[in-house]
Amino acid sequence: MRPSKEQAKENRQRILDTAAKLFRENGIHAVGVDAVMKGAGLTHGGFYGHFKSKSDLAEQALSHAMQDMLKTDALNGSLADFAKSYLSPQHREAAGAGCTVAALGPELARLPDAERGPVTEHIKVLIAHMEKWQTEDDGELDRPRAVADVASFVGALVLSRAVNDPTLSDEILESVRERVTGKP
Repeated sequence: MRPSKEQAKENRQRILDTAAKLFRENGIHAVGVDAVMKGAGLTHGGFYGHFKSKSDLAEQALSHAMQDMLKTDALNGSLADFAKSYLSPQHREAAGAGCTVAALGPELARLPDAERGPVTEHIKVLIAHMEKWQTEDDGELDRPRAVADVASFVGALVLSRAVNDPTLSDEILESVRERVTGKP
């Protein structure tokens, strides 16, 4: 028996949510369609009713994850709010629910050009938010500074996850947060 349109929509959403989480936790190439479908509580056979290929799934799941990040309260608050949330130990520990770019940066760079469009758009939106916050804080638009600050946030999160020294990991997050916001 075929699922209803509503059930199919819910199944697709579960697949996207599961894929986005698993890809951020383990990497796109390390996660197979079987794992995604099992994680979504569905059988492998239903996959191709929703997506043309794993590549199609990856593009849509990553776009979905990045859109979810743009809806967070911290992103819609002040720079200090965003810095406190993004550069936090909680975000560091939650790669599967966190920033897609920080979780998958080098892997995203290896995707075919056509699949990197959502990443490019996401970075542009983050830079625009940073420009807005900086303008609110000091009244001046400084795009190079906004670009550097976005890169600092992402880089700090990547480095804080890469080191095995908890004190250094916290120091990386705190240092960038303080440098960008001027607040401890």
